[in-house]
Amino acid sequence: MRKINFSAGPTGLPLSVLEQAKAEFTDFHGEGASIMEVSHRGKTYEEVHFGAMSKIRELYGIGDEYEVLFLQGGAHLQFAMIPFNLYKGGIAEYANTGVWTSKAIKEARLMGVNVSVVASSESEKFNHIPEVNFSNNADYAYICTNNTIYGTQYKTLPHSFAPLVIDASSDFFSEPLDFSDIGLLYGGAQKNAGPSGVSIIIIRKDLIERVWRNDVPTFLRYKTHADAKSLYNTPPTFAIYLLNLTMQWLIDQGGLSAIKERNLAKAKTIYDVIDNSNGFYIGHAQKAHRSVMNISYNIASGEALEAKFVADALAHNMLGLRGHRLVGGIRASIYNAVSQNDVEVLADFMKEFARKNG
Repeated sequence: MRKINFSAGPTGLPLSVLEQAKAEFTDFHGEGASIMEVSHRGKTYEEVHFGAMSKIRELYGIGDEYEVLFLQGGAHLQFAMIPFNLYKGGIAEYANTGVWTSKAIKEARLMGVNVSVVASSESEKFNHIPEVNFSNNADYAYICTNNTIYGTQYKTLPHSFAPLVIDASSDFFSEPLDFSDIGLLYGGAQKNAGPSGVSIIIIRKDLIERVWRNDVPTFLRYKTHADAKSLYNTPPTFAIYLLNLTMQWLIDQGGLSAIKERNLAKAKTIYDVIDNSNGFYIGHAQKAHRSVMNISYNIASGEALEAKFVADALAHNMLGLRGHRLVGGIRASIYNAVSQNDVEVLADFMKEFARKNG
């Protein structure tokens, strides 16, 4: 029996995607071989590769002014590649809203970048998105739109005169985006877009020629991968195949506008239980800054009951609900593949658990 997966990532994929992959696993489109076994230079794989890129463009409504890249190394590699490529020796401005921006800031400074932290909610345990005002003269401006650990999310993107760089790992493909200020949008696929192993970078073409230093390794230059159409080295072919199927699934669901409405309804279902629990459940994020993707909360009476909650939920076929060690408690990640029915199962369990243990 399949469990309901509330993990923060890697997380569940749409069941129809998994079933199609299962059906095609040993014989992809009559090739007599798996997509993992055919050449990444051949037409069969290239149709998958470029098909996934095309679907990403369709979903976000972006044109030829942007390049879509498939890389490896996750967000951690991007923490280095972004300053390697976009920094010009001036100031790089970062808004610090949690662990992942803190890591990006640390990596940039390690490389000698002059980092200015223009906003931070660290003093309040990252329970909100601070007001962000970027200057007019930064080399680039950096944010993380959704914070998996603390359960906060930008409701609107801050304006930036410099290219806005966005780590969207946890809310990728969860809603439409205004690309007016976006210079680079990136994230790992393992939350909303596919399995772990492939990162998606959407970069404005005029930024591809930027390279901070002459000694930047060839592999760490966006231009290398743009010129090679993300085929400079052997790509993670099976991960991109699943990414392609997931992008088609999103299109079939009605696109990002429809997905956004579904996600808002799912989040409201859980937040309503928290808010109406008479203090039994306590949300970590301030209400105006709550994430639609990751709902972090505690049980007022403490850790022992939280451990019981997680164990009882697993016994009811719900996995991945243990909160991150920095916040503790419980975290329900309700990414695109989590259905409204799945969320209602959790909501009903939460109500009953509070009734029995309150």
